[in-house]
Amino acid sequence: MATKVFMEALSPTMEEGVLTQWTKNEGDAVKSGDVIAEIETDKAIMELVARGDGILRKQLIAGGATAPVGTLIGVIAAADENIDSLVGGAGASAPKPEASAPPAGSNATPAAPPASGASTESAVPKSEDPAHATETGSKGATAITAGSAGAPQPGAKEETGAATSQDPNAPRPKSSPLARRLASDQGIELSSIDGSGPGGRIIKRDIEAALASGGTAKAATGTSAPARAAASGADYVDIPLTQIRKTIARRLSESIGPIPTFYLTAEYDISKVTELRTAMTELGDEFKVSVNDIIIKAVATALAKHPEVNAHWTGDGIRQFNRVHIGMAVAIDDGLITPVIFDADRKGLSEISAEAKVLAKKARERKLKPEEFTGSTFSISNLGMFGIDQFTAIINPPEVGILAVGSATDTPVVVNGELTIQKRLRVTMSCDHRAVDGATGAKFLQTLRRLLENPLMLIY
Repeated sequence: MATKVFMEALSPTMEEGVLTQWTKNEGDAVKSGDVIAEIETDKAIMELVARGDGILRKQLIAGGATAPVGTLIGVIAAADENIDSLVGGAGASAPKPEASAPPAGSNATPAAPPASGASTESAVPKSEDPAHATETGSKGATAITAGSAGAPQPGAKEETGAATSQDPNAPRPKSSPLARRLASDQGIELSSIDGSGPGGRIIKRDIEAALASGGTAKAATGTSAPARAAASGADYVDIPLTQIRKTIARRLSESIGPIPTFYLTAEYDISKVTELRTAMTELGDEFKVSVNDIIIKAVATALAKHPEVNAHWTGDGIRQFNRVHIGMAVAIDDGLITPVIFDADRKGLSEISAEAKVLAKKARERKLKPEEFTGSTFSISNLGMFGIDQFTAIINPPEVGILAVGSATDTPVVVNGELTIQKRLRVTMSCDHRAVDGATGAKFLQTLRRLLENPLMLIY
């Protein structure tokens, strides 16, 4: 029985995906569970695996092509099976799943589109480590590429996979996704490298060795689009949108236009926060935390006292949450993603710090699982490390507020008639006026002031 290969919904907000490459050629034997393609979603690059045995008889879209969720993109069948009726209906879509994010704190992920007709559904995202698979019914998902700037993060796992050639009929050297990303960033042709991994697979150290020996660098095919345009004398270059950038654009349009937003700015003395951080660091690495970790804890604690701010706008009501899940904005190459620290008000500073580091690293490597970036009840965006004193952030609907955090600076202030220097921090809260009034937001910021200016209240 033939198995249809559909463009799967690999994240809760995915509406279309880019088939970055087929990892099996037409005519290759395929077993259930084999990786047959890599898909760029709006959040990460995922592996698509077969759920049927046979031969990859037909690839209906080429590498680099974009297709809506549910589109038939390939067929797996026996060598002598007639697939004319399936191929003739190419472009038909499988039933599309209901697009709804899981409730806050839930680990549930939306189901992928069911199969139609007599054939079985073909492919699902797969983790090479079953312990890290994200369950979607009988399906699992995991991101596979590394690096927000092409460079591997410390301790990045070497994934194994197939080759980068976009021509399904071309021979493709075996390589790991991390090696392919590094090679692409440095303009190195994988076909020119001998792999030292299992079975001759090209891995990270092979790319690094090629660079050390003077391998082809960005001056050739790997040159950035703007640089190539400048070299050719062109006046401009058009950069296609990635899936994550498309999602960001759509979400921002949904937020800044329809949502009546107002802004509240406050300035806090965080001198005691820096003292607490220094004292904890002196206790050892296991107690080392950042100022941002303390801010997350303080915001979460304040939200627990102000459920009217820890809420979602549902259209016909306001949903106030009894649990506090903080969305932590992380900048990546293609834009922004907000991994979630669940029940942040109930966690200690060291626990928040450790979790934040792991989530930020996975976000930059595009390895976040769907349940790790959905379900937030309130978000924080911190640009202080970039030297930004103050800014306003755009609300992430259906949340009703977001806190923009600037840099902490030594500021001269008058206290009890005397001039003194304090470490001051400016924050701006964006509020959805449909759910949060000015006084409501101001009371929340007052509570936050009390916690940040007396951070021992956060230690328990």
